[in-house]
Amino acid sequence: MKKPPPGAPLPRDAASIRKLAARSMFDLFSSVSEGMMLVDRAGRVVWINEGYKRFLPALGFKGPEEFVGRPVEEVVPNTLMRHVIETGKPILIDLLTNKAGTFVVSRIPLRDASGEVIGAIGMVLFDHPETTLQPLIAKFARMQQDLDDARRELSAQRRSKYTFASFIGASAAAQEVKRQARRAAQTDSTVLLLGETGSGKELLAHAIHASSARAGRPFVGVNLAAVPETLLEAEFFGVAPGAYTGADRRGRDGKFKVADKGTLFLDEVGDMPLALQAKLLRALQDQEIEPLGSNKVIKVDVRVIAATSRDLRALAAEGRFREDLYYRLSVLPVRLPALRERLADLPALAESLLESIAARTGLPQRELDPSALALLAAHRWPGNVRELRNALEQAAMLTDNARLSAADFAHVLPAQAVPAERRKAAPLRPLPQLIAELERSSIESALAATGGNKVSAAKLLGISRAKLYDKLTVRK
Repeated sequence: MKKPPPGAPLPRDAASIRKLAARSMFDLFSSVSEGMMLVDRAGRVVWINEGYKRFLPALGFKGPEEFVGRPVEEVVPNTLMRHVIETGKPILIDLLTNKAGTFVVSRIPLRDASGEVIGAIGMVLFDHPETTLQPLIAKFARMQQDLDDARRELSAQRRSKYTFASFIGASAAAQEVKRQARRAAQTDSTVLLLGETGSGKELLAHAIHASSARAGRPFVGVNLAAVPETLLEAEFFGVAPGAYTGADRRGRDGKFKVADKGTLFLDEVGDMPLALQAKLLRALQDQEIEPLGSNKVIKVDVRVIAATSRDLRALAAEGRFREDLYYRLSVLPVRLPALRERLADLPALAESLLESIAARTGLPQRELDPSALALLAAHRWPGNVRELRNALEQAAMLTDNARLSAADFAHVLPAQAVPAERRKAAPLRPLPQLIAELERSSIESALAATGGNKVSAAKLLGISRAKLYDKLTVRK
């Protein structure tokens, strides 16, 4: 700042000092920056300094007369100057890349005495930042890479884990379930999966999503039995910024927002508290949610698949589940059979599970001999496929035998193979008879699933065609 001439009065009022400071800062920025421009309220370039003129040839202009007076986005590709004018908010540090190179830039709105935005100033702080700011650029690149990796990992977690091929079974019951589920996948209607715990409801929900038009969008699951009741509303609908003491100042999206354009899987929906059921009903009917602590309604596009091991109709009759919500969820009900209702699938299920266990644990691949199959077929399986997997893994861990026999399950299924009520109802039948019945049921299911095609049925059963013919001949 130039010193006033001798005898000149010194400025003492705040307005004069601010004007001098602004003039000084403008002159300083113009001299130390690599280039500077001014644009007016309409976004037209009205001035550039001497430093900026050296960028003109690379931008395709012979001189300032071709550059000044034109809309800034026409002469400076990728600029955000108009955004600064429209929002009135500065962008203090940014990277700009165009035909002239890569630059570290700063953009600041200009205001008149009343505070109205009348234009903006843009400064090139550094050119060729890849050399002058190498440590900063490298750190930024690493952070961007970490962010991209995290996004890819999160996206992978929200994709479907299973398809209909993952639902093992050729029995009539299993085929009917897959038929109904495939039909459900072709619509956007709400699906209600009914079945005992461990019967494969979550697997089937994944499969429906994977075969639907939403397959490329998120699949988001919530187990209502696992979330504390006080947190359920926030879990579903999200939290507005600063909604309550201790809340995240940035807010948090709920599962409905995360699943937008995709599928939301509500597991154990029968455990949902009554207070939340009305809000869920509204979200399903209107496809609208209201985050906790907000009065703003957000539109969402979510397909809901619900699952429960409880009798929702009975709960509704008892007043513990809203009847209108039950009918809203039960548009397409699909009942999954218990494992004891499809024992013909037991050999194929066991083989698939043993293969998965070997891959996950690093143990050798195990097989089941006829005595083990007969023992497993006699068990009631209250935990269904989940319990079967647990039993197979325990047996595989407790022995070095390549083929698991009934003896290997002695400590895994103690006295459960035939429950007391069944022992009273009928005596234990000979082992060969049990094996023969299981074998016959498996062959019948395989032939039914393949439309009587013996070659395909043999492949499904994992035996040769000649062996299948032998068994069919013995049956006759």
